[in-house]
Order: sequence, then C-alpha cells, then structure tokens
Amino acid sequence: MIKKIFILIISVICIQFYLNFSYAIDPEEILKNSKQETRARNISKNIRCMICQNQSIDESSASLAKDLRILIRVKIKDGKTDKEIYKFLSDRYGDFILLNPPLKSKTIVLWFLPFVLFFIGIVFIYYHNRKSNKT
Repeated sequence: MIKKIFILIISVICIQFYLNFSYAIDPEEILKNSKQETRARNISKNIRCMICQNQSIDESSASLAKDLRILIRVKIKDGKTDKEIYKFLSDRYGDFILLNPPLKSKTIVLWFLPFVLFFIGIVFIYYHNRKSNKT
C-alpha cells in the first residue's frame, strides 16, 4: 500500500515537473526559416515575462509574452542582430526585462544584494548559535 502511494506521489511530481518545462509557443508564431526560429527561441529564453516575472517569455502563456515573442520574430525578419533586439527591449522596458541583466551602476544591486543578504544571514546565524551555546 505504501509503495503504491509512493509511486503515485512520484508520478504526480514528474508530471508537474514536465508541465513546468512545457513551452507556450503557438504554432502560428513559428518562423519558416529554422535558423531564424532558433535565434528567436534563444532570445525568448533570455527575456523575462513582465507578468510572470520568474519565467522567460518562451515559457509564459501571458498575452504580453506572446506579443514580445512576435515582436522578436518581426525584428529578426527585419534583419536586426541579437544585440540590437536586446538593446531595443531593454531601452523600452528597462534592464529588468533581461533574465541576466548587464552589470551596470543601475543594476549593481540586482547582482550583489543576494550575496550581501546571504552574508548577513550567516553572521546572524553565527551570533544566534553563539548566544544559545553560552546558555
């Protein structure tokens, strides 16, 4: 009985894992040129969905993500380079739209704040454990 429940739980987890990695690209969005489509998919994987925020627009089914995927494909058809497309999107929406924002004075907090908070957490835990060991 326990073995069956365990297998059921593992199956549900595997299905959830698979569903989280499914992509939201509609068939009408796909470009006929496979090289251009590959470029579009690679760019889409590096652009943050402004609605979902922890997903790329390649994974998101939000309407804004679809609009951005179509916009990227139009720019690729127009002959724009990847760098020009990233610059256009970051100029329009800010560096937050990039899943890997560049290291600038404006984005330094995004890059180093997690490390600072991690260090503060370690110091806090160290002092807390030191106090509790004395008592």
